Amino acid sequence: MLRDIELAFIRLHILYHADHEEIFGVGLIEELARHGYALGPGTLYPTLAKMEEAGWLASKLRTVEGKQRKYYRITPTGKEILAGLRQKLEEVYAEVMT
Repeated sequence: MLRDIELAFIRLHILYHADHEEIFGVGLIEELARHGYALGPGTLYPTLAKMEEAGWLASKLRTVEGKQRKYYRITPTGKEILAGLRQKLEEVYAEVMT
């Protein structure tokens, strides 16, 4: 159960960062580690794929140092989801932290 909650927060982080800049797998793993999440590629890449399938993210392939890298940005649907989650997060924060 705890992992399910953490994955929800991870998805929220992904949407947030994808709204501010292009993101990619290894960079996200490092960023999420700074927030205390130990996340490997076996968890992150399927999460990104599901978020893309849901229409929350869009990706572009680029070659970086001879390797293919997939970069993600938030979509208009993802922006709507993020806005709704922010509102819910504010409500939860008000209840839990007061």
